[in-house]
Amino acid sequence: MQALLKVFFFFIFLSASQVSLFAQEKQKIGLDDVIRKQTFVPQLVRGINWMRDGQFYSSLRKTEGYAQVVKINLTTGEQTDVLIDGREIGLDFSDYAFNPEESMALLASEVTPIYRRSSKASYHLLDLNTGEMRELENGEQISYASLSPDNRRVAFVKDNNLFFENLRSGEKIQVTTDGQKNAIINGSADWVYEEEFSMSKAFEWSPDGKKLAFIRFDEREVPEFNMQKWGKLYPEDYHFKYPKAGEQNARVSIWVYDIESSQTQVMDTGSETDVYLPRIYWANDSQTLAIVRLNRLQNQKDIIFSDVNSGESKVILSEKAATYVDLNFNDNFIFLPDESGFITTSEKDGFKHIYHHNMAGEQLSQITEGEWEVTALVGVDAEKARVYYISTEQSPMERHFYSIALNGKRKMLLSPESGTHNINMSPDHRFFIDTHSSVDLPPQTALYNESGELIKLLEGNQQLQEKILSYDFNEKSFFTFETLDGTSLNGYLIKPPGFDPGKTYPLLLYVYGGPGSQQVMNTWGGTRDWWHQHLASAGYLVACVDNRGTGGRGRAFKHSTYGQLGKLETQDQIAAAQYLAAEPFVDSDRIGIWGWSYGGYMSSLALMLGNETFKMAISVAPVTSWRYYDTIYTERYLKTPQLNPEGYDDYSPLSHVSKLTGKLLLIHGTGDDNVHFQNSVELVDALIAADKQFDTFYYPNRSHGISGGNTTWHLYRMMTDYIKENL
Repeated sequence: MQALLKVFFFFIFLSASQVSLFAQEKQKIGLDDVIRKQTFVPQLVRGINWMRDGQFYSSLRKTEGYAQVVKINLTTGEQTDVLIDGREIGLDFSDYAFNPEESMALLASEVTPIYRRSSKASYHLLDLNTGEMRELENGEQISYASLSPDNRRVAFVKDNNLFFENLRSGEKIQVTTDGQKNAIINGSADWVYEEEFSMSKAFEWSPDGKKLAFIRFDEREVPEFNMQKWGKLYPEDYHFKYPKAGEQNARVSIWVYDIESSQTQVMDTGSETDVYLPRIYWANDSQTLAIVRLNRLQNQKDIIFSDVNSGESKVILSEKAATYVDLNFNDNFIFLPDESGFITTSEKDGFKHIYHHNMAGEQLSQITEGEWEVTALVGVDAEKARVYYISTEQSPMERHFYSIALNGKRKMLLSPESGTHNINMSPDHRFFIDTHSSVDLPPQTALYNESGELIKLLEGNQQLQEKILSYDFNEKSFFTFETLDGTSLNGYLIKPPGFDPGKTYPLLLYVYGGPGSQQVMNTWGGTRDWWHQHLASAGYLVACVDNRGTGGRGRAFKHSTYGQLGKLETQDQIAAAQYLAAEPFVDSDRIGIWGWSYGGYMSSLALMLGNETFKMAISVAPVTSWRYYDTIYTERYLKTPQLNPEGYDDYSPLSHVSKLTGKLLLIHGTGDDNVHFQNSVELVDALIAADKQFDTFYYPNRSHGISGGNTTWHLYRMMTDYIKENL
């Protein structure tokens, strides 16, 4: 496979025109190239849907401004048909789903985002045999429309209530009636579950299509947060439920609606109501529902099996920790057929691995083991008794695809190329699509069979590769260093074009640093990476180091920051700057740091605590006190403020404003529903009280991503100018 794929890599074979580019004078990477022209954005294969006959898959693409769903032959990788043409049906849709028979398609258009993952949309049902199309709900936007496995119904959420429609009779059934804004939510997640448990849809059809399981959120006792929307003569207030650390969460319950009896049954999830119920999984028999339950401090995770007819439940698997129980929802729970148990993941041995349990919860085997982590459980082929997964076995800075027997033997590496691999595998496990990239190779999307043999390169981004050859592009070089206490940290460094080791250059560190995150990866970068390339072309060194608490290196490394966020992370960023400052080509008097969100928290804190090392910081949308952030995320790592007040206050930037000596640029959107503008307001107030001069800029009504219209260009130009003026 590796030899075949390399045919497509431009490092191996270059056309004559490409070779001639090496002799030409290279262009500098301009800010306009990065932001406005989007010169370096790769092409991706989108909307993949594996078809039921096992011979084809479908994919979503844009043609002449309209969406098309095309059919691809799995044995050749060639397009055989256009299944849906947006121009022909008069609908520019952005997403689609087939019913199991593939006789009908559900098309989403005019999508309206709500928060990070939630949205509303217009949904149309298209009969693929007759071409007839009709809109659900007559022009009203709804959420998460989902076709039932038995081809008979479509369920959706509207106005915080769960509905389904009978596709044959057209009859609409309202499953719940108590939905109300800022009070009761049925079938979709509340704000904090959406953000921290990576979910928005909160209902699931049973495998036989005869039952609907859904999560109900009672958030009447959750405190409201208020943001002002600017632009009118009198600004509007926007109220939504947001539980800050230590405050009341929504009361959550699990319900199952039976289609035939029209009855709803609540599942018994225990007497304690101050818990989290973030996931539900149907067993193959459609009679058992698996529920994930976490206690408030998230140091105990239970798997509950519920009888959906009676609601009676039993805890069949429980895991406890002194810190917190890892939660990674990359489909890390799979039922096996014929009551042969289930597959799940745990980091109980110090690294996340795959385990096989029987239906009583007893561990039958540990399928993977070693000082590396499974980052995603891709699937299980029960007939061949093989498990497919992605892991860090090659390097914590890479992700590779493997298969292994259920007994833990006969492991196969299916993605040998260095870099990061994202996998979409067919339900019958006979094929997979791998989107692979590295720091010097834009995404390569290719179709393979189950043995890892290449069938076809679907997207090689050849045009982008050719463009890059004409620019002064310096790939990241990776390095490792040890802090004073002997901790080994990974980092990368970007040097300016025409780098001269006899000269000195200013250095900018980029930081995120939050628990379980990783920035130092052998993967193709996005907008921030290309902005760093622009800064390098302007004569700056740009570096990034993954501090303690970040992911990919096991439980001890990740959990080391538990109970005291900011302490070890800041020490590591200061140590990284000092390590690099010792290099003869680094101007130790011109070192800056910048970050966004958790990185904004880190950059402001590093400037204050590392005032002898850092000259400048840019802090974008920072948390300035963990007391202002949400329950699920914050309490997972710090416990509640009532139990651990020092953990909240000792490493808050608000506690260290007196130490500020360098230049600080503080940026925030006033419409940030995630990290509230309140954080920056409080930091500004504390800096004023400490008589500290600083710079600040707010973006009216912009959310946490600070985007929309000309916003991104304005933001990056401002940050670029600030760096050039102050570093």
